[in-house]
Amino acid sequence: MGRMFEKRKHKMFARYDRMAKQFTKLGKEIAIAVKMGGENPEYNPRLRLAMQNAKTVNMPKDRVEAAIKRALSKTEGDYEEVRYEGYAPHGVGVIVETATDNPTRTVANVRMHFNKSGGSLGKTGSLDFNFTRKGVFKISKANLEGKDLDEFELELIDFGLDDFAIDEEEVYVYSGFNDFGTMQKALEEMNIEVSNAELQYIPNSYVELTSEQAEEILNLVEKLEGDDDVQNVYHNLN
Repeated sequence: MGRMFEKRKHKMFARYDRMAKQFTKLGKEIAIAVKMGGENPEYNPRLRLAMQNAKTVNMPKDRVEAAIKRALSKTEGDYEEVRYEGYAPHGVGVIVETATDNPTRTVANVRMHFNKSGGSLGKTGSLDFNFTRKGVFKISKANLEGKDLDEFELELIDFGLDDFAIDEEEVYVYSGFNDFGTMQKALEEMNIEVSNAELQYIPNSYVELTSEQAEEILNLVEKLEGDDDVQNVYHNLN
């Protein structure tokens, strides 16, 4: 029983760590949205979206309300959104999105993770050729029950549909960066419940590596994602 219990306990704590990190990330997103557009989600699309994403991952309502209150407090500092770009070993491009109240600390930590992995931090914009920023909307198939997915795809073209993908349980709707708000509004007006929606950096090309080399990249990504200031990490490892 001992070894099995330790294994279950390790998995349980890992799940709690991921959940805590997710809640922290969403709390910052909510705070940024409130600072930018006010506390009323009806008139603040970014806040409405952040609250919907929080609901999807079962973030407690009191934590959402606390994040809004902190953002409204005059004593609460502002989070600055900063993007960093660099190369991991073997030429893999990495984009790191952060939300920080101390950019000096954040850039030092991000640079340290790159350096320790054998990579290097580059200039902002150095990876623009390798990634395209797109809106990504994830919708459970259960929320589209009774809908003809081919017709649904055609319906979304007028709202900036860039790509459409289906797997066993989810439908993924991709929009251009500038059409993100239009697509968000269209899905809301269609009463389509979105599981998650965000702007992501999608690679234009991928780097193929051996499993040992890929492990080096994934270790770096894990270190970056574990940093409290980091919101998202994107890479073009296949």
